[in-house]
Amino acid sequence: MRSVAIRCALVLALALLPSLARAEESAIRVGALDAVLTTPAGVERPPVALLIAGSGSTDRDGNGPQLKPATLKKLAEQLAARGIASLRYDKRGARGWKAEFGRPEDFRFKDYVGDAAALVDFLRGKFARIVLVGHSEGGLVAILTARRTPVDRLVLLAAAARRQGDLLKAQLERKLPAAKMEPVAKAIDAIMAGQIVDPTPPELPIAPAMQPGIGSAFAEDPIDPLKQITIPILIVGGARDHQVARLDMVALAAAAPAAKTLWLPEMNHVLVDVANEDENLASYNDPDRPLDPDLVEAVAGFITAAGPR
Repeated sequence: MRSVAIRCALVLALALLPSLARAEESAIRVGALDAVLTTPAGVERPPVALLIAGSGSTDRDGNGPQLKPATLKKLAEQLAARGIASLRYDKRGARGWKAEFGRPEDFRFKDYVGDAAALVDFLRGKFARIVLVGHSEGGLVAILTARRTPVDRLVLLAAAARRQGDLLKAQLERKLPAAKMEPVAKAIDAIMAGQIVDPTPPELPIAPAMQPGIGSAFAEDPIDPLKQITIPILIVGGARDHQVARLDMVALAAAAPAAKTLWLPEMNHVLVDVANEDENLASYNDPDRPLDPDLVEAVAGFITAAGPR
């Protein structure tokens, strides 16, 4: 039976290769944002997914300075194979900070939302429907963008239901002894409240000039704006995700009771299947490791499903 399953998987993979090869990629610029538009050849007016990357200055492929899982690049390729266009872009600071963005210390989280809204405006009228797909921190950006400008659907992948400052505290509590965690927690709370902490604890090296911008991200709560969104929503989480817990998915689903949800037992935070912690750590720098297949099918099916635009 296993050999039959393997042959079937190979047949499916080979069947997808022509579709992947026919996908067309175009480099575009919207304002100061550099992006890549991927369109499936031969599909007239497809739906389009705006892919919004995770924490910090992540680039169009879903890579950061140290971690390079290519999460968004892989997702764009798989969507194109299923007749779905996508736009993925460099978040502010990826590949260097541009003068057009102003001073780095003047950045606020709302700027990420403004960037995503500008890209939605660029896409409007060109495609059958516009779907926001936010991964990790990108889920928060997607929620706030959906409140700011009309879109057709919303997908949240490994997204948190808590303020990022509270999420960071929960993550650090698992790594730091109580004596070191106490001053870190106090510093995070102060930064979330708009205060400047100088000096910060060694475990929280955030320069004072950058604290207002980071604090603006720490303090954003996804739940209230999510409650006000009425378009179709898909929420996906994974049991191997050590950054975002199942309770986050439960809380997001409670805030959006009409949303579709999918919990994948082997999927981690970068949306691939892993069997143990060694594989989990390695996957953050493995651009060739395939995305969870059930994730891909769920996202593609949700984007293309009939129903309200």
